[in-house]
Amino acid sequence: MTTPRTHEGRVLPKQDEELVDQGLQFDIGTLVGRRRMLGLLGAGTVLGLTACAGGGEGSSGSSSSATSASSGAGSSTSGSSSSLTEIPDETAGPYPGDGSNGPDVLEESGVVRQDIRSSFGSSTTTAEGVPMTLALKIKDLAEGGGAFAGVAVYVWHCDRDGNYSMYSEGVEDENYLRGVQVADDNGTVSFTSIFPACYSGRWPHIHFEVYPDEASITDAANAIATSQVALPQDVCTTVYATDGYEASVDNMASLSLTSDNVFGDDGGTSQLADVSGSVAKGYDVTLVVGVDTTTEPSGGGAGGGGQPGGAPPSQG
Repeated sequence: MTTPRTHEGRVLPKQDEELVDQGLQFDIGTLVGRRRMLGLLGAGTVLGLTACAGGGEGSSGSSSSATSASSGAGSSTSGSSSSLTEIPDETAGPYPGDGSNGPDVLEESGVVRQDIRSSFGSSTTTAEGVPMTLALKIKDLAEGGGAFAGVAVYVWHCDRDGNYSMYSEGVEDENYLRGVQVADDNGTVSFTSIFPACYSGRWPHIHFEVYPDEASITDAANAIATSQVALPQDVCTTVYATDGYEASVDNMASLSLTSDNVFGDDGGTSQLADVSGSVAKGYDVTLVVGVDTTTEPSGGGAGGGGQPGGAPPSQG
């Protein structure tokens, strides 16, 4: 006996005809059967997905939370170590006043101070100029970029005429615009000062050295970082248009960050300060400084800080 031909479990009514010629009634039956099957499959799929979602919700939620936590930590880490790099080591210039090139203000009582506008000790001369508050936020890259609390930061810069106290002619006996602060729990040091001039051959800048602690400042060799803060051109232009800074206008006209002998290698990318304020109210100058104690300091020493020949500038 010949086995009847079937399709999807149904016997073909016309055994001698092709599947497409089985007739309308057979086709309708086939269609209905397929829809019923799809319906069952759909329901099963929904149940399966619901089961997966239900059974994995805790896992999914935990994963999401973990991802968020990881993302948050990553963002924090990214902000402190990926985007923040070690501050470039730079020369301390010819006028450091740290004992590495002549006079040493760091051995004098009174150098640890917030307001550095006036000399201390035998003189009380005050440097004139547009008010400026400098804040350096020191970050410990060796410990994930957290606040570097307790480090001592020595800051110095030229006056409105482009002169460096302790070195330049006429101000050799002054020690204004030099001072030390110890970083607070946020790794921040702050100094009250005046906006420095632009003298011949150098882009407007502020020098600083970072020491492990206050006790170590008496020896320049203890510095764990030596670098410079670059000041933005637009702010400098505004300040130098005021009385007392006239010489800075011509000096700056021939300079740029990319041509400067210190910032020129990268245009001062990681040393360019954020500045806000006005001539009338003064300026807030801020720079985040990444310090990595796992690397060997290569900055410091005399040179690269003044006019050609290394002579202290006598004017702006």
